[in-house]
Amino acid sequence: MTIQELYKEGIFRLKQARIAEAELDAWYLLEYVTGISRTMYYLKQGETAEEQAAERYFDCISRRAQRIPLQHITGEQEFMGLPFIVNEHVLIPRQDTEILVEEALSHLSGNEQVLDMCTGSGCILISLEHYRKGIRAVGADISDEALQVAKRNAESLNADVTFLKSDLFEQVAERYDLIVSNPPYIRTKAIEELEEEVRLHDPMIALDGKEDGLYFYKKITEKSRKHLKQGGWLLFEIGYDQGEDVAKMMEKAGFTEVTVKKDLAGLDRVVSGMYNR
Repeated sequence: MTIQELYKEGIFRLKQARIAEAELDAWYLLEYVTGISRTMYYLKQGETAEEQAAERYFDCISRRAQRIPLQHITGEQEFMGLPFIVNEHVLIPRQDTEILVEEALSHLSGNEQVLDMCTGSGCILISLEHYRKGIRAVGADISDEALQVAKRNAESLNADVTFLKSDLFEQVAERYDLIVSNPPYIRTKAIEELEEEVRLHDPMIALDGKEDGLYFYKKITEKSRKHLKQGGWLLFEIGYDQGEDVAKMMEKAGFTEVTVKKDLAGLDRVVSGMYNR
């Protein structure tokens, strides 16, 4: 079987399994298994594929056909131009979340104290530290498994960050110039309607925002006031239909300059506000 035939068979099997982006996923898995680039593929597509590589490729294709996320197979996802380790214990970093990071960066010069609440893989915090060297960065999460992934990412990316296990602010003692969070925000009943890759493979603890999806926004908004310095900023990633509710919640809690920012699709994605003690 040639490399081209290998790739085409991968596409066929994923289409049979009704994987939406069959061609793209088949390509990523080919690249992952063989290390071949697009340019090299066109030069070598007629060459015979190594038997071991073919077996490994079809094993990966089979796993993807079972709706296992591509990133759980490759163990990696790019975010903010950086490679992050991911597995079943953390949410896969998504492009929409880069809007949150970019907004947070606009409030940082490089000497602030920053807290990332519900840090997960650490992608938000590590990205902030990478692009604003000098910040004192702390990430908090209740999950031991997620924190292990975050620490591995910090080590692989040489990030000067600290992680702590905490049920929200339970173990947080200091005050910060900026608190950022992408908390669980899916309504409990809506989780059943999510695609299998998310519903069956993302950690439930990172998805479930309780009955109305706003549980963690309420908790974090309320508790963050004790942990923000004068003029400190709180920034949230939100679901597309939560902008108004979260903005009103922050204003009621005493935050000013509350703003809702949209993502590239024109949907509400980030809410930010400043707290004057």
